[in-house]
Amino acid sequence: MTETELIITNLEKLADSIVALFGKNCEACIHDLRSLQKSLVYIAGNVTGRSIGAPATDLLSRRLKQNAAPQDMHNYKTTTSDGRSLKSSTTFISDRSGKPVAAFCINFDTTEIYNASQALAPFLHLAEQNNSENQETFSHSVGETVEAIFSQAVERVGKHPATMGVEEKTHLISLLEENGTFQFKGSVEEVAHLMGVTKFTVYNYLKKVRNHALT
Repeated sequence: MTETELIITNLEKLADSIVALFGKNCEACIHDLRSLQKSLVYIAGNVTGRSIGAPATDLLSRRLKQNAAPQDMHNYKTTTSDGRSLKSSTTFISDRSGKPVAAFCINFDTTEIYNASQALAPFLHLAEQNNSENQETFSHSVGETVEAIFSQAVERVGKHPATMGVEEKTHLISLLEENGTFQFKGSVEEVAHLMGVTKFTVYNYLKKVRNHALT
């Protein structure tokens, strides 16, 4: 057994233990960085819907390209293709020469936790604390501004976008329109990404909202 194979075997045990502890909303993955085309060699849990043989993610690829000794990344936000929100962590594992040979990744689906927190919020906070009218985010990019408005709108709807019905999604788009989201170039694509739908779906909701406003 090579050094890298031994590392991966040990990481498999760690992946199993983490998913056993945190349950169905947790996924632990191991990437063999010697072959990015099919780097996913082990996966415990099922959050992202991938299987063994999947390629390295865009984030892994960028980090490895930018730095021969990439920094670990912990507690960052990611979004699945269907709009569910994840908290993620990536740890790079090096061999004795210092070369990164594996990446150990944890993805935790926070969608159910978000919905539960929204249901409990009225019992935990005073009414005046829930007023988001005066919230302000000092953004460094249009994407940050759109995401801030989106988060406030989702909070008002009271449900994670991935679990919203058609009427709730229509209401979400109406709140985004009301708060000026779609004044920004590229906002439709950003909202589509955050909702886990296509930009054409967002356009359809937006058309419905605007037509209703004219009647």
